[in-house]
Amino acid sequence: MSDLGARRRVRRLAVGTVVVLALAGMNGPWLYRFGSEKYHTYKINKPEYKSANGHWDLVDVPKDFRQNTIHGALLPTGKVLLVAGSGNNLDNFDAKNFRSVVWDPVKNNYREIKTPADLFCTGHIHLADGNLLFAGGTRRYEKLKGDVTKAGGLMVVHNEDPDKSVTLPSGTRFTGKQNHKTFVSKDSVTVKPAKKIFDRNTGKFLRTEAGLGRVYVEARKSGTRYETGAQENYRVEGLTGTDTHNVYGIANKLGLDKKDFQGIRQAYEFNPYTEKFTKVAPMNEARWYPTLTRLADGRVLALSGLDDIGQVVPGKSEIYDPKTKTWHYSGKVRQFPTYPAVFQLPDGTFFYSGSNAGYGPSDVGRTPGIWQFDTNKFTKLPGLDDATLMETSGTVLLPPAQEEKFMVVGGGGIGESTKSTNKTRVIDLKAKAPRFTDGPELEKGTRYPELSILPDDTVLITGGSREYRGPSSENILQARIYDAKSGKTRSVADPEVGRNHHSGSILLPDGRVITFGGDSLFADKAKTKPGVFEQRLEIYTPPYLYRDSRPSLASGPSTVKLGQTATFTTKYASVIKAARLIHPSSTTHVTDVEQRSIALALKKTKDGKGIQVTVPNDRDLVPAGWYMLFVTDDQATPSKALWVRVP
Repeated sequence: MSDLGARRRVRRLAVGTVVVLALAGMNGPWLYRFGSEKYHTYKINKPEYKSANGHWDLVDVPKDFRQNTIHGALLPTGKVLLVAGSGNNLDNFDAKNFRSVVWDPVKNNYREIKTPADLFCTGHIHLADGNLLFAGGTRRYEKLKGDVTKAGGLMVVHNEDPDKSVTLPSGTRFTGKQNHKTFVSKDSVTVKPAKKIFDRNTGKFLRTEAGLGRVYVEARKSGTRYETGAQENYRVEGLTGTDTHNVYGIANKLGLDKKDFQGIRQAYEFNPYTEKFTKVAPMNEARWYPTLTRLADGRVLALSGLDDIGQVVPGKSEIYDPKTKTWHYSGKVRQFPTYPAVFQLPDGTFFYSGSNAGYGPSDVGRTPGIWQFDTNKFTKLPGLDDATLMETSGTVLLPPAQEEKFMVVGGGGIGESTKSTNKTRVIDLKAKAPRFTDGPELEKGTRYPELSILPDDTVLITGGSREYRGPSSENILQARIYDAKSGKTRSVADPEVGRNHHSGSILLPDGRVITFGGDSLFADKAKTKPGVFEQRLEIYTPPYLYRDSRPSLASGPSTVKLGQTATFTTKYASVIKAARLIHPSSTTHVTDVEQRSIALALKKTKDGKGIQVTVPNDRDLVPAGWYMLFVTDDQATPSKALWVRVP
């Protein structure tokens, strides 16, 4: 064959499958693959394919705004806040290079946001006024066993003086009374005064209970000789007077074991209009990997997380009051693994699906159930035949929210397990005896699935990995749409970008879905090459946006109260069949407890020039805040959303 003939044949590769196969036979495997890719590109861009399966497009992100996005939230301005913090990059952490970007999906422009602390692995949630609350983040990165050179661990500082508190600065030295080994504190610690205990009946003084503080300490020098193996009392260097006797430390083993990430207490509100973070009062507990969820009155409940010494917060939940911008303990103790999927229900209780991000004992707090927050009673829910594979699963409140049906998707074994499940599980909490039942299966075992509610009462399921954090060769380049009415899934267009750990998806006001992140440990199946954080953004345009027309709303009120009926003008009134209020997403680590689609009562206006929608009169169902109002026509094609505030 002449060179000219070969070139002519290559130019005809995109014509169709028959030509591709013929050329494969004549020119070998490389040409077959090249031709297959060309044909695939041709096929997925055909109008009939898009109308049936939708389409994925990469976003053109300027180099200066590319980052390791960990958290994402849709703002009531229609923009998207993408938060990296240090982005799971120790060099960034050491340099205090903490990043966030606001992205405008309409204009595709970007603005870098000054980020005040390392909000890597923080918790976040929308407040009623449109601000976003961020709580917790990273104080210190983990060190794996083998990388730890200095013995260290928890030092409990005791203060037996009932008259004053004591503050020990970072760098304070603790020397063992028996082992004579010296350890240095890595942070400052304030210890409250001792508490005097009296007999309730006689008023007689009984005893003094020392005030307690906790701090992480390390040996001054490297080596195994500085490890300790038993509980020891430590004197605090630099104290004078009675403090030398009243203040002391007690520690158990201080060794070279793996050191987990450590959390911070700091909290911030992000204003979507000024696009700035403002510091508020810190939490009582440091938290890394916490979940924030709303109470009916607009306050926020903080759950779980790793504390300032890398241990799971032992069930101490606390509440943020947006009015005073302060925190207080809830008085309710219930331990969950980190990033627990805890959802507010219409009756004021909470549903815990069992989904979580990982850290925590294997036998504590992992069973799904209903949490009666007022009484702290927890009722377990049955039906899971793969209960040990709930870690890194995703949970979504199926639309419409009034039906109280949840779906749990995928998941894997506890910790760095290679096990994963291809199951989905559905539970109807309005049933007389709620229990999980298996839903449609995925093709592959899937950790880290991304779930986004769509305006037509379906759910987009995409992304994930068959293994714990990859490798990237195990990323699942598939997407499905689950129909909440029929209970069935169907395959749609496949994404180009793989997503696993540290990824998320967000429904945009125009009905499309943005995906971000992806943090594989390895790049190859042999696990010899380190993974590269996925900085690309990709947008999915669902099939409903490839139809000939879509309805729209021309005007209407921007505020609608609970139980109120509002009128919106539209020339599409005759074909509009449904209306939904969809709460904007705030997502991280396969956890998004905010997104919900609420069905609105709908009727046409008498003049035929508009529609009337009524918001349910239920604060637990409709938390105060900003929502996207979508309407859909007789083909289930959604409008672009109007932003509506429910005070």
